[in-house]
Amino acid sequence: IMQLAGFQKKYLRGLAHGAKPVVYVGHQGVTDAVIRAADEALNTHELIKIKFVDFKEKAQKAALSSEIERQTGSALVGMTGHVGVFYRRHEDPEQRRITLPERGL
Repeated sequence: IMQLAGFQKKYLRGLAHGAKPVVYVGHQGVTDAVIRAADEALNTHELIKIKFVDFKEKAQKAALSSEIERQTGSALVGMTGHVGVFYRRHEDPEQRRITLPERGL
């Protein structure tokens, strides 16, 4: 799992602000289909939002988020309400869309 500094997470949350959720976690929780969808979206966008539709408890969302992080190799950069923001840098430097700041701006 990636380790990001606080200022990097803040930067990524700012970038994600206007984005819509691309993956939805329903009552079945983190299924293979959810992981596949998140994986593909991370490959395409690097930064995605995942909405937890049927989970309102903070602890449930935290558990599901860490499962998504673990299975996709991404990092949760923020949770606002029922929407989690996940980031995973593209393996191919040519394909990267996001440049993380190196230290606090």
